[in-house]
Amino acid sequence: MHAPARPRTALLRRALQAAVVAVFAGFIGWALAGQWSQVRAAAADLTGTSLLLAAVGATVALWCSFLSWRAILTDFGSRVSLGAGMRIFFVGQLGKYLPGKLWPMLTQARLGRTYQVPGRASAAAALLVIVVALGTGLLLTVCLLPLVSPGAFTRYWWALLALPLAAVALWPPVLNRGLAIAMRMARREPMPRPLSLSGIGQSVLWSVLAWLAYGGHLWALLWGLGAADGPHLVFLSISAFAGSWAIGFLLIVAPAGAGPREAALVVILGVSVSQPIALVAAVLSRLLMIVVDVAAPVVVLLLANRRLGGKPGQSDTTDQIGQVSSAHTGQSVSG
Repeated sequence: MHAPARPRTALLRRALQAAVVAVFAGFIGWALAGQWSQVRAAAADLTGTSLLLAAVGATVALWCSFLSWRAILTDFGSRVSLGAGMRIFFVGQLGKYLPGKLWPMLTQARLGRTYQVPGRASAAAALLVIVVALGTGLLLTVCLLPLVSPGAFTRYWWALLALPLAAVALWPPVLNRGLAIAMRMARREPMPRPLSLSGIGQSVLWSVLAWLAYGGHLWALLWGLGAADGPHLVFLSISAFAGSWAIGFLLIVAPAGAGPREAALVVILGVSVSQPIALVAAVLSRLLMIVVDVAAPVVVLLLANRRLGGKPGQSDTTDQIGQVSSAHTGQSVSG
């Protein structure tokens, strides 16, 4: 008796995801092993100050990403309190570590219903904040890489091709038209309110600030590892992180861009940073981002529970974080 087509397809997809992550992780591991003495020497130079600065930069970047998402959600007409928005966004972001790209949207839709946010608004905001991040990240990459090395633009000219598409995709009339078609095809109600130029503009601004903070976190690591400092290192840090994030995201099969992002980061940093330093920075950056991504929802929910005094009937930390895994089995976004 043959296995059902859907479970077989899911099994093949997971196998492909594991293979992609394994290939890129193998590349990083092989490079680390081949230059272990230099890598160890570079890591030995790292100070607590640079790690602290990097952690602060990653935290600020995540906060700016949250505000970018909240600007879009507010533009849809769902104005939630700061605390409620933080619980929806930070807990929902844990879904990005599951295979596939839909889980943050599904999780945020589930969490948003607790605060009377329509599921379609939550899902659309989760998707559009990624589109905004992708467009602004590619823009910064194209603008800053030529300032690092004259030959960098020749090597990464392909990023320029995405800019017109990103500009058109972020224009509110185009977005609203696309959302209307998507809602009709899904047989859902129209979006609660059309997006405005002001709302998208605020989201873009916060997204740019997020990339600057992400670049700051990478600069702190590179500086601590002994990379030659100066304005070019700042430009390189911002453009390298944004460009590698875009590559990791576009390779859909890798959860949270794991593997491809680190490999791309090492290659782009190679424009003016030694490979041992680039390797250590890429690995430490990933570890720091995981710590910040996990710590943010835990802190938010613990603070919320303390404010509520642990009253019966209120969702506790475990209950709300557990919705991330339960969303993994969801089939649609209601509302």
